[in-house]
Amino acid sequence: MKKEEVIKLVETLKDTYKDAKCSLDFTTPFELLVAVILSAQCTDERVNKTTPTIFAKCATPKQFADIDIKELEELLHPCGFYKNKAKNIKATAKIIHEKYNDEVPQTMEELMKLPGVGRKTANVVMLEAFDNPQGIAVDTHCKRIANKIGLSKESEPEKIEMDLLKIIPKEYYKDVNHIFIWHGRNTCIARNPKCEQCSVKKYCKENAKNE
Repeated sequence: MKKEEVIKLVETLKDTYKDAKCSLDFTTPFELLVAVILSAQCTDERVNKTTPTIFAKCATPKQFADIDIKELEELLHPCGFYKNKAKNIKATAKIIHEKYNDEVPQTMEELMKLPGVGRKTANVVMLEAFDNPQGIAVDTHCKRIANKIGLSKESEPEKIEMDLLKIIPKEYYKDVNHIFIWHGRNTCIARNPKCEQCSVKKYCKENAKNE
């Protein structure tokens, strides 16, 4: 696709999903960081149901660093993969407390050095916590849409992101982070896509093959 077509695609999706925003509940950058780590292999809805109990027990990086690992695992259990998530969150909280004086770092490079924080998580934190989008968080929805429309042929999230960043102007990063997820959840659903009501089906290579 040409850049002009990509911009039209993004503008159409913006118009389709005027209320698109981050689905995770949080009040501080650290709460968001924890929530995004928990959201791996888990729905945002489940994370939002679980985090109030977690944050009632642990409100600061120091409290997360100090809590017994078994107790933390129990709190995180509903979000799945709780042993690994507990280990990473506890280690990350310790670093944020000791190295950053309880403040979540505000660069991609520093964020990605934290345990359990990959590029996707760092992208979400930079956008939602600091309103400073550095790229596009490629989740399952974004990957599916990028492949179907033909914006990328890659399967690895980081390679897909690099393809997207080549053709999507930086001023649209914030919008794309939201609208691709909303489009994937509401219309371009994995098992039963609602192609008939898709506002951008004319751009879709997979739809063209089926016609």
